[in-house]
Amino acid sequence: MHKKTVSRLRRARRARMHMRKLGAHRLSVHRTPQHIYAQIVSPDGGQTLVSASTIDKDLRAEVSGHRGNKSAAELVGRTIAERAKAAGIQEVAFDRSGFAYHGRIKALADAARENGLQF
Repeated sequence: MHKKTVSRLRRARRARMHMRKLGAHRLSVHRTPQHIYAQIVSPDGGQTLVSASTIDKDLRAEVSGHRGNKSAAELVGRTIAERAKAAGIQEVAFDRSGFAYHGRIKALADAARENGLQF
């Protein structure tokens, strides 16, 4: 693995261990050049409760063209917040998976906050 990837995974692991101590639901985000994924994981880390991504059939129609941009990330953030509220989840800890809180990651987080998730 590249040094950059190893560093990102180390940052992610450190943050996840802290979230596990808190015992909070975790909003985990992963990004690739073409897609962005979000899922809410149970406090013990053993079960995915809610998920949304740009590869979902529901969202694919709404995201036109390239799915790896900020508008697609905002749509995923809005969708994950709506699905979380439907599942009875309001408070989460934001797990950026070691990625910088900037660009698409920030857009997803802001959209999730605006639609009712608290973190």
